[in-house]
Amino acid sequence: MTESENEIKDTGLRGVKVASTRISHVAGSEGKLIYRGYLIEDLAKNATFEEVCYLMLYEKLPGRKELEDFDRELKRRRGIDPQMLAALKTRPADSLPMDILQGGIAFLANHHPHPALLTRGNELDNGLALIAKMPTLMAAYDRIRNGKDPVDPNPDLGHAANFLYMLTGKIPDPEIERMFDICLVLHAEHSFNASTFTARQIASTKAHMYASISGAVGSLSGELHGGANERVMKMLLEIGSVDAIDDYIRKKFESDGKIMGMGHSVYKTKDPRAKILEPMVQKMGERTGDPSWYEIAITLEKKALAAFEEKGKTGIYANVDFYSGAVYYLMKIPVDLFTPVFALSRISGWIAHVIEEQFAEAAPKAMLYRPSADYVGEYCGPAECSFVPMDKR
Repeated sequence: MTESENEIKDTGLRGVKVASTRISHVAGSEGKLIYRGYLIEDLAKNATFEEVCYLMLYEKLPGRKELEDFDRELKRRRGIDPQMLAALKTRPADSLPMDILQGGIAFLANHHPHPALLTRGNELDNGLALIAKMPTLMAAYDRIRNGKDPVDPNPDLGHAANFLYMLTGKIPDPEIERMFDICLVLHAEHSFNASTFTARQIASTKAHMYASISGAVGSLSGELHGGANERVMKMLLEIGSVDAIDDYIRKKFESDGKIMGMGHSVYKTKDPRAKILEPMVQKMGERTGDPSWYEIAITLEKKALAAFEEKGKTGIYANVDFYSGAVYYLMKIPVDLFTPVFALSRISGWIAHVIEEQFAEAAPKAMLYRPSADYVGEYCGPAECSFVPMDKR
């Protein structure tokens, strides 16, 4: 095999179109993110997460009555079965939260009357249950692992405020609630990323919603995907001050290491979501009396961009993870919950993709994903290996 042939194969499917979608579009060269025709900037400014969930699932923004009914249905489904809470209490306190979330989603299927009934209506029902219950599951586990009792969902609170309430036991003020709601909107969907592709691939086998979403969570747990926001915050904590940035960048370049949160596989400009999150870090710093994280982040971004350009590396800009971690940190969300919070948002997009994969009118006959690979294991030369009995090996 030639070197050029190997380069063609090891592309991570970048640029390979595997399906059509009506859900979202990432225009990387233009720095645009579009949900079902709407620019992310407009949705972040004007819509709630509940409205975006409705848009994802029903392909339109809801009217007032539609939103009220949708919100009421989500609130009705927030509780999780006492058996689930009992199971969470058996888990080790040092369990990885993403493992708890992935396993918990699979167990939630056991508490749905017809989890494997593959009709559009039932899969939407499965999806609504997941949007409503995942925050309850994650908040309950965080409190249990810290020796506290879970906090029941508050039916008077919206989706974003209710999660923060279940996590802390305190109702957030309206500004914090709105900023967290915007974070959920920004992470709700991002086309055929690794976790979304995983969800669609599983759905293509005719597996049900819970199986597809559980697999997506497993994909999101990797540090190169959803786990990147945790690594960004750990990087900022390691740097610790603006004065340490130059030395940090120098050491990373010398060791060929990565500056987390810089660069994206699709965007060739600054991630539009990072542009929205950046001033939120500044605002949160002002609110908490701790502006240092904004100062470190904004200075690191500028100096890293200059260092990349000096090395002739262009198109490496801040992505959504670069600033989202600092926002969550200043909201006092535990660092190891950053990726689960990502999942609590991305669930809306995953559900839309699972349903599109299963029921899209453009593809009425399901097509199981089955890529191919070139076999290069020529262990015995051009011929097949002859089996050698155990006593002669």
